[in-house]
Formats: sequence, structure tokens, C-alpha cells
Amino acid sequence: MKKNAISKVAVAGLFGVAAILGAMPGCSAKSVSGTFTGTAKGNGGDVTVTLTIEKNVITDVKADGPKETVGIGDKALEKLPTEMVAGNTITVDTVSGATITSNAVLEAAKAALEKSGLKASDLAKVTASAAAAEDVTETADVVIVGAGGAGMTAAIVATDAGKKVIIVESQDVSGGNSVRSTGGMNAAKTTYQDSNTFGESAGVEKTLKSAEKYADNADVKALTETVTKQWADYQANPTGYFDSVELMELDTMVGGYAKNDFSLVKTLAENSSPAIDWLASIGAKLTSVGQFGGASVKRIHRPVNDEGKVISVGSYVVPILEKNLTERNVEIMYNTTANKILMQDGKAVGIEASGKDGNKVTINAKSVVMATGGFGANNDMVVAQNHPELKGYITTNAAGAQGQGITMATADDVDAATVDMDQIQLHPTVHVDADNNASLITEGLRGDGAILVNAEGKRFTDEVGTRDVVSAAENEQTGGSAWLIVDQSMVDASAVIQGYIKKGFTVTGTDAASLAKEMNVDADALSTTIETWNKAVEAKSDPDFNRTSFNHQLTGNLYALTVQPGIHHTMGGLKINTNTEVLSTDGNVIGGLFAAGEVTGGVHGANRLGGNAVADFTVFGRIAGTAAAAYAK
Repeated sequence: MKKNAISKVAVAGLFGVAAILGAMPGCSAKSVSGTFTGTAKGNGGDVTVTLTIEKNVITDVKADGPKETVGIGDKALEKLPTEMVAGNTITVDTVSGATITSNAVLEAAKAALEKSGLKASDLAKVTASAAAAEDVTETADVVIVGAGGAGMTAAIVATDAGKKVIIVESQDVSGGNSVRSTGGMNAAKTTYQDSNTFGESAGVEKTLKSAEKYADNADVKALTETVTKQWADYQANPTGYFDSVELMELDTMVGGYAKNDFSLVKTLAENSSPAIDWLASIGAKLTSVGQFGGASVKRIHRPVNDEGKVISVGSYVVPILEKNLTERNVEIMYNTTANKILMQDGKAVGIEASGKDGNKVTINAKSVVMATGGFGANNDMVVAQNHPELKGYITTNAAGAQGQGITMATADDVDAATVDMDQIQLHPTVHVDADNNASLITEGLRGDGAILVNAEGKRFTDEVGTRDVVSAAENEQTGGSAWLIVDQSMVDASAVIQGYIKKGFTVTGTDAASLAKEMNVDADALSTTIETWNKAVEAKSDPDFNRTSFNHQLTGNLYALTVQPGIHHTMGGLKINTNTEVLSTDGNVIGGLFAAGEVTGGVHGANRLGGNAVADFTVFGRIAGTAAAAYAK
């Protein structure tokens, strides 16, 4: 439970205002004191708000929502009560990225106030200060723009290198798109992989076969030759779990249609296992290994809770990154939107930004790290990349993914180059509720054995294919959507699925026929589909769609939820080298300017594999933090 209180001085000030206003003509003479509680439906369950009122002044607000998403919903539970007390009002702005929980807090507060017998207009008015916010100028060794996964990772590393770091964040909370990640992190040749029994021979063979399409690409050709030899050696002596850095590179190149910058792919894969170890060293352990779309083998590393159940990676990792920043006394300036990179003699020497109240914020620094994320929440910018078909499309992105970092760095005086800007990824499993709220459904369900069926109750694609292929297949189905089906044993093993059920996303049945009734699809068709799938799992062969991941037969109680494609990732962005230095349009390094995460392009090519985003922000965030600190001598 989040507890929020206001200082005695501030409360006394409110009482003074209340006394003055209460004596004014036209003000309510009714005076109420007491404690009142209201409840509303949140994102994960009930949200309860308790108001303490003394003579029409809100002196304390407590908001409790134990099932709200860590790193997202709990930000609203923490922030809104403080603002309610400060303004003596239940009408406050929602927290970006936590709309459902924010609205629940507001509705619960309204219900609590109604129980008091007061109306919102009965609360003593608090007059805001007329003084304009002052401009701010600060100095740091390294300034980081964006408090998502890449920005926070870079800040931790740069601080540990002995540098003073300031982060500016446009939103009122940290996390960006990173906190929304539901899957995990790809990493090759980790100790956690060896806890699995290898059974993905078909996946390796499929990737080697797919690589033949890119035989004219020297990097893909060389990788194919290396992996072919590694695979032959493993088959001759099958010890441990088969994976390699080169196989991760090959998967990433094939998944990106060989449009990737191979030097960045190589950096990603080679540093992926050390990045897993680094995360563990700061308290974020990703120990459960599964398989995601586009990966030959089980490579995605996921966190588990105290019960051993898989949980969402973003809401697990981001609070740990925040905790590490707090322990290092790193300053984060929230509601501060950067709009200009300061340049001197062709080098980046700081940034200018606008504060919440419109004041000018200047951070002078020796190096600048752009970690602003992509532009998936900026539909106009998405459409402008030659994608008119995506106008008005639903998005999984956080509100702050507006592309500001790209705009800043491509200004004339900075002249940064961009790459792959037209490569926009759709995620095939986005659940849209009755209020049009989009929720990303983890790809791990399909990797663990879930299937997709259409409105006719039939499978229509390889569920663990690359995201672009699965999304395109969904768009061709009736209504442009599908049903994702899991069973009871999958539910029992995953806190993520249990969360979907608690949110009311799913329908259920004791068998295929009863589930079909709830889904409003043909019972015979769905029964045949699941029976055929179970036989495919047993035979480890899918002649219909050539799926190679057969982790699970669907038995017992069955659950289904509707999914559709949504804008998920923008593969294009600023052009960087392997040291995360931003390159100019003439190919030269822009001194003092670094970038990491989704603001960059080149790593993922034409399509990002699930699990590579967390690897991206961790690997390149660490490199950016190290490089920016070294530059800031």
C-alpha cells in the first residue's frame, strides 16, 4: 500500500485558505471531517482510495492497488494521492502510461468523497502561485535524454565510472517502452540455457535453410558456414544446450531480412551473455529460458517470482534500474522535454529542454546520450515514413515515444544521419479492451505452446514465425484479428497469464467445444484444430504451417483471448557505430554525442526479433554509459 502525506506546514496553509474561503459569501457552510473510502476497478483488480478530510480540507490520501502493474500502475498509486492533497482536489491529471490505474484512483476518490456527503465544489479552493517558474541551468559530466531502459542503464554505468550524471525525462515517470516489455531478453551461451534439454533441432535446420535466401550477403554466408560446422560438432557430441553467439547473429540477420548493420548485430550478440550477468549483479536475475518467434532455440531469458512463475520482464527490470539510480543519487528531471542539442565546434556540449511549467532548462555537459526511444506513439511520424496504411493504427507504445531524439539530432547544426526509418514493426498479439486500451500480450505464450486461431476456429500460420509474418497473416483473417489459446498448465506456470485472466481478457472452457461456445466459433472446427495440433506436438511435425516449436499439447481447461496487430517497434533511427557514437550525414563521428536503444537504427534491420529489444537497451546502454563517461574527461 502506498501511503502519502503532506507536511504540517502545507496542511496548516490549507486550513488557512479554507477558513478565509469559508467566510466568504457564496461558499459552502457545510463542514465535514472524517475518513472515507471508495473502490473502483483497476488494471489488475480493485483500487481503494481513502480520503482523510478535516473541515473540508483533504489532509491525507491513501491509494491501495496490490494487483496493479509494478513499474506502471504503482506510479499512479504513488503520485496522484500526493497531488490530491497538495491541491485539495480529487481532480488531477492521470499518469502517462498508467491510464487505467489512474482512472481507477480518480473514480475511487470520487466514490470516497460522495460518501462524505461533499461535492468537489465543497472542497476549499487552493489558489496556485502566480509566480512563473524560473529557468534552470545545471552542469554535469554526462547528460542523458530519456529514462527508459537504455538511459537508466547508461546512467548507472557512467555513474559507476565516477561521473556526475543528470537524466531528463519528458514524462512524469521513468520506464518508457521498456517497462511495458512483457517477454524477456535474448542472450546466447548462458549458464541458464544449459538447464534446458535440447529439443530444437528442427529450429536450427529451419534457420540454416532460411539463410540460403541471403547467400549473396557475405556476413550471412560466413555465419551460415560457421553455424553449420558448430551444429555438426554438437550433433557428434551433444553436450549441454546447443546455442552460439553466431547462431544468435544468424537468427537476427535472417529475422531482419539481412538489412541489419552486421557490426551492430555482432556487438549485440557477443555482449548479450555478459549483459545477463551485469543485470544479475545489480539485482535483476533473468533465469527462466524460453523460445520466442524467429529464434532457432530457447534463448529468451525471463524473470520469475517467488513462486517460480514467469513474470513480465519490463515491470521487473525497470524498478530495479530505478532503485540503482536512487542508490547512486542520480538526478532525474521529470516532465522535462529536451528540444535541442547544444553544439560547440561541431561537438555536443549539453541540451536545452522545457520544464513542466514552460521554463527553460539548460544542462551543460561534456557528453550527451540520446536514449529517447522510438516514434511508435507518434502516428503522424509513422505514417510519414511511407506508411499511409498505418494511419490511426493502435499502438503498444508509451506516450513519450514521439521521436523527439531523432528530430533533435537531425537538426541542421547537429546533422546526424538516420537509417531504416521506414521499417515499422507490428506486434501480432495486442489485446484491445472495450475502452480501446491496448495491452501487449507476451510472445512467450506462443513460444511455450499457445496457438492462434481465426474466427472460423482454425489455425492459419506458424505462431512462432517472425512478428511481421504473423501480423500479416492475422490481418488477412476475418476482422483482422485472432484468438490466442492456452491451457491450464500454462496458466499455472505463468503469473503473466494469470494477470490476463484477472483483468478479464479471457474466456474459458473445460474443453474445446465449451471454449468454442464462449468464443462464438464453430465447435467442431475448434475441436479438430486442437486435436490436430496435439498430434503435431506428439509427432514434432507441423505439415500445415511448418512450425518447429512443439513445447506443449493443449489439454484440460482452455483459455482464449482476442488479439490483433498493433504498432510496436520502430527499427529505424540514428545511425551509430559499435561504440554508440552518433554518425553525421557525411559518415563522421559527432563528438560527444552517443545514442542507445530504440532511438537508434541498424541493429534490427527490417524486423526485430522478440527478446532483442531488452538485449538492445542493456547491451548498448552499457556501451553508451562507458563511452560517454570516457569522453567526459
